[in-house]
Amino acid sequence: MAVQEVNAAAHELSEEPPVWFGRRQAATQQPPVQETEPPPAPKLPPSAAIVELRTLCLSEMDPTSLAKLTQDELTQEVERTLAEIATQKRIQLNGREQRALARELVNDMLGLGPLEPLLEDDLITDIMVNGPEKVFIERRGKLELSSVRFRDASHVAHVCQRIASRVGRRIDESTPMVDARLKDGSRVNIVFPPLALDGPHISIRKFSRRKIDFARLIEFGSMTQPVARLLEMASRARLNVIISGGTGSGKTTLLNALSRLIDLGERIVTIEDAAELQLQQPHVVRMETRIASLEGRGEVTQRDLVRNALRMRPDRIIVGEVRGTEAFDMLQAMNTGHDGSMSTIHANTARDALTRIENMVQMGNMGLPARSILTQIVGAVDLIVQIERQRDGVRRVVQITDVCGMEGEIATLNDIFHFEVEGESLSGKIVGHYRCTRARPSFHERLTYAGVDRAWTAMMDEACK
Repeated sequence: MAVQEVNAAAHELSEEPPVWFGRRQAATQQPPVQETEPPPAPKLPPSAAIVELRTLCLSEMDPTSLAKLTQDELTQEVERTLAEIATQKRIQLNGREQRALARELVNDMLGLGPLEPLLEDDLITDIMVNGPEKVFIERRGKLELSSVRFRDASHVAHVCQRIASRVGRRIDESTPMVDARLKDGSRVNIVFPPLALDGPHISIRKFSRRKIDFARLIEFGSMTQPVARLLEMASRARLNVIISGGTGSGKTTLLNALSRLIDLGERIVTIEDAAELQLQQPHVVRMETRIASLEGRGEVTQRDLVRNALRMRPDRIIVGEVRGTEAFDMLQAMNTGHDGSMSTIHANTARDALTRIENMVQMGNMGLPARSILTQIVGAVDLIVQIERQRDGVRRVVQITDVCGMEGEIATLNDIFHFEVEGESLSGKIVGHYRCTRARPSFHERLTYAGVDRAWTAMMDEACK
């Protein structure tokens, strides 16, 4: 694979047309040129010299031998080759320029080209490539335009194909959309021409290198100690939890933090479109969907995986995100002994989440009446956690709702915690508090069975003071 990537990088860069180049001479007077020496090279822009230097460097390196080197050894080898070629071609490069060019070449050979520095920055959470000239990033919850640029659209396309090929998928005009992941678990979505009019588009949702638990979420301002304690007891009591929120609101991050509380002795089956969950338990079975082949065969959907998971003796089933007809099978799993299952869904409120699940079940054309579907949802789901990215950039839990039961044709919901905004601080941060209710939850018997009913009552008494 490394040999193929180096060959691909060399082929892509060698397609640049060869040019003659030179550099501006120093202001000091130069000694006269002897008649036997060739005339000086023409003074072309430095960018042309860099293109030629890059192409010559790749053409002189042996991909087979380079594949055996570590990244540091490869960087040193590239720097040495660059120095030799620059000397032969009379290109003036200082040490900083030489190291930067070597790093750029190594990133093109082994990594994702100009995106590598952004991936290494822990403060960046999202990377959005809108063509070769516009690369946006999200830092501390705010979007900004970065200084990173690609050489051209073909350079972006090369990076897209490298990302897709590493997870066994393809991206081209016949398959212009793909979901993939990076080695660290970061989620990637790619849209290719002709759907993308301004060149290939890449969206990367980065995952933190540091494991995020409830303590860090409290530190970030995403929740308070009583809210974290409630979710811990919900996990111990094996409640079925749906995490609801908009795009980029932090649903998967919260699901990862919540999953860290699962007992080490439980067998967990995870099902995702693109693997994102980072569970730390020893007994985890991870499954991922598969797209159809060029012949239109071999597709494996989330619904297929949920059905198969029921035969794998799971203690808990975690569906990364419910998007379609697999919602029915997820509800079946929650209603047939797989307590403590979890999933995420796109919705703006807890009640909207129930409506979306009902609609997705109806997408399966099973002919079930609406009341039967809603009754099954109410019987399966115990708790809905609503998370939201607010205007100060903080991803905050804004609602924790108990799914109580049915009253006629309507599901009865009770907000255990609800975040109320009071204003903004001088630094622009939202100031607010959680309003809570002491009403007895519908799953009180489950809390008693798990031995956390008294702790729940004490926590609620303290939070509602």
